[in-house]
Amino acid sequence: MVKPWGMELAYSHLVIRPETQHDWLKELCIKTVLDIGANTGQFATKIRDILPEAFIYSFEPLRDAHALLLSEMGTDPAFKAFNFALGDESTTTKINRSRSSASSSLRRMLGLHTAAWPFTAETGTEETELRRLDAVDLLIAPRLLVKIDVQGFEDKVIVGGRNTIGAAACVVTEVSFQRLYEAQPLFDDIYRMLRDMGFEYRGNWEQLPDPRDGTLLQADAIFVNPDNLG
Repeated sequence: MVKPWGMELAYSHLVIRPETQHDWLKELCIKTVLDIGANTGQFATKIRDILPEAFIYSFEPLRDAHALLLSEMGTDPAFKAFNFALGDESTTTKINRSRSSASSSLRRMLGLHTAAWPFTAETGTEETELRRLDAVDLLIAPRLLVKIDVQGFEDKVIVGGRNTIGAAACVVTEVSFQRLYEAQPLFDDIYRMLRDMGFEYRGNWEQLPDPRDGTLLQADAIFVNPDNLG
């Protein structure tokens, strides 16, 4: 058995170059992207570079973040943005705003989150429309990539979009290993939901540690459904 330090040396020549690190995604031949929890366009701009021909639908409930999203992506002819949240019902609700808009959530932030990132403390609420993904009229060309980054509301998005998400070739969803928001599902919960829909866990895109001690708190987990690759 190779010891850890020997393994690091043995595989040092296999480091993935930046220009090839997303080749696995390009090979999925994605034609449509659902960017759920778009914020100001961080993922949309990244995925546009990776998948230049895909049509991107972005969903962002915060009005100011949605406006910035449009200023970033609005001239892209293969892009459309919606200013509402996705969940398991169609109603009007309130989103808890964070000082850092990307940390805003339909669930209340817990102390672990603010302890790790004090600049994200909540500042109030904003009313927003909530819809089920399966009830949104979209023109989806296969193959489909679904990205979910909704700060602890991932389970509700999946329940309300089971048919749409179930048809995806790939899901990239934020998962947490400790609870950062009230009633938040953890990795095991999301893993079981997607596994029961035919998806296989394929690793993480990115990981987020607690800056105080390095404990892994969140990751962007990759799930692929082999049945939807035909």
